[in-house]
Amino acid sequence: MSTISHGTGKQSTSQRGNGFGDVVLNPSLQKRIQQLASATANTKSHQAPFRNMLFYGPPGTGKTMAARELAQRSGLDYALMTGGDVAPLGSQAVTKIHQLFDWSKKSKKGLLLFIDEADAFLCERNKIYMSEAQRSALNALLFRTGDQSKDIVLALATNRPGDLDTAVADRIDEVLEFPLPGEDERFKLLKLYLDKYIAQAGERKSGLFSNFFRKQQQKIEIKGLTDDILREAAAKTEGFSGREIAKLMASVQAAVYGSENCVLDPNLFREVVDYKVAEHQQRRKLATDEGGNA
Repeated sequence: MSTISHGTGKQSTSQRGNGFGDVVLNPSLQKRIQQLASATANTKSHQAPFRNMLFYGPPGTGKTMAARELAQRSGLDYALMTGGDVAPLGSQAVTKIHQLFDWSKKSKKGLLLFIDEADAFLCERNKIYMSEAQRSALNALLFRTGDQSKDIVLALATNRPGDLDTAVADRIDEVLEFPLPGEDERFKLLKLYLDKYIAQAGERKSGLFSNFFRKQQQKIEIKGLTDDILREAAAKTEGFSGREIAKLMASVQAAVYGSENCVLDPNLFREVVDYKVAEHQQRRKLATDEGGNA
């Protein structure tokens, strides 16, 4: 499938030690995903049927990153796609879907098929905007997932679980909600991205192009930015997704590079946080107004 990436699952280890890379989840959700990863990895050897799963929640809450990590940790072969991949394939979508399922039967490990933005492809069949090709592709997937499988795991991620076709929802065994991060998770995310975008920025690189990169990115000096200040920011950013916090810290980096001395101090940090909080609130207000006028 030209628009679907696939590969061989391998046990991966996060450089940050939590097994989920840049994803910071509440402890109970992270434990549940780790249990699912272990169960999925062991299912093939026990000749038991795989369990299909659904990840749902607001945009930017780590569904895609966690599902990718789960695919790798499971040790299965895997295919990653988005619901938006299907429409451009037109009549070829059905053929490609059958090829994926045929591949799963040949795999000695089993296949994890992760579909992000699943509602764009697996929505209710009575929607008037669904093309005939999309309807055929949905029917093909439903046909191939009618029974519990020992060959393939279906993992779906969506912001709109209510839009999924009822037959698709009926095939799901495990449902995991990815909520917006709480204050403790936001604090951890701020620390994570402070390290990634600020502390590590401008670090000396070795190799042929090291001099070039040193000229492009200066080392940032951090002065007086304590955990208390980060916790203050965590409290202010209620309602932010993990992706929004990453963007906030990228904005902090840009503000530092726009300053005269390339120093991040509490005043500059608070200035950017307050600006991004106001921006977030304005976007929410606009979304609410548009929703009310729809």
